[in-house]
Amino acid sequence: MRLTSLLGATALALTPFVAFAQELPACEDCADSMTIMSWGGAYQASQIAAYSDPYKALTGITVVYDESSNESIAKMRAADEAGNSPFDLIDAEGPDAQRACDEGLATEINFDAALAPGDDGSTPTADFGPSLINACFVPQIVFSTTFGYRNDVAAWNGAVPTSLCDVFDTTKFPGKRSLEKRPKKNLEWALICDGVAKDDLYTVLSSDGGVERALAKLDTIKSDVVWWSAGAETPQLLADGEVVFGSTYNGRLFSVIEEQKQPVSMLWDWQVFDFDGWIVPTGLDKARMNRTMHFLRFATDTQRLADQAKYIAYGPARASSQPLVGKHATLGIDMAPQMPTNPANKKNFLVNNIEWWADNADEVEVKFQNWLSK
Repeated sequence: MRLTSLLGATALALTPFVAFAQELPACEDCADSMTIMSWGGAYQASQIAAYSDPYKALTGITVVYDESSNESIAKMRAADEAGNSPFDLIDAEGPDAQRACDEGLATEINFDAALAPGDDGSTPTADFGPSLINACFVPQIVFSTTFGYRNDVAAWNGAVPTSLCDVFDTTKFPGKRSLEKRPKKNLEWALICDGVAKDDLYTVLSSDGGVERALAKLDTIKSDVVWWSAGAETPQLLADGEVVFGSTYNGRLFSVIEEQKQPVSMLWDWQVFDFDGWIVPTGLDKARMNRTMHFLRFATDTQRLADQAKYIAYGPARASSQPLVGKHATLGIDMAPQMPTNPANKKNFLVNNIEWWADNADEVEVKFQNWLSK
């Protein structure tokens, strides 16, 4: 049994006029609703446009989003203790996915059996390649965390930021900065601007006093920091002029610059690459698990991952999707130069050390929170 549907403009809230035929196997013994944990803002909007709205049009189910992925591990641990997950599918960054898998909070998946083959005939494992970082993680995108800055700050007297370390220079570039309220990436950036070489970052962080050294560097700007938890906060803070620098995901900055036309520019220096994708919580009943895996097969196929790049500047994790990346759905902008992996944008970059953070996150988080409270 198969469902066939012709989707038009009404299926995609962000699409001006798109129609395509899509065949999808019927979902047998499946729940009629899903709750998905994600990040809110422009990124979640791109998921709705590329994945869940087309899926809803094909199946008629209800899809609800919860914008708390920054708290995914804590919420998964609580759900595991309670014996019932309120979430069917969770969007997670690589390190959080690794921790969830290591702790038995996420379901292991047979990728070649559960996911769609690539449109070029490749198996899912070959198509996703090294982005399959563990047995629980189904990748969606390659993204980066980097800084945006206001390009109209009178107090800068015409100076233009060109380096990550300009974020730490409050004399030349006065004003508030927004940073994520977690240690990951902030510690690496602090050490880079304290003179530590890229190849030595995790040696230093693993050494006695290494984390404290990074926190001491962050101390130099702490009084000027506005802390954020949700990825949508920095773009809003920049747009409102509440901060002059702000870290967030590159796609969120693309949105505030190109879609909202705010006086904001990208600072690509020492962007941090990461994978983002889906994990399925353990403990779902049969009907919920069947629905989740049915959606997952659809949402991570070649075309759907390429479709997401029409709405936000994140690179699709499948190799077969990358040649299909074209122009933005509404702006008509060529999206390839907007990607963090564009050579012009990655002269200096870091790759998130998933293994180190999976092993050390809890201990480092305690130190970070203690430092915040001082």
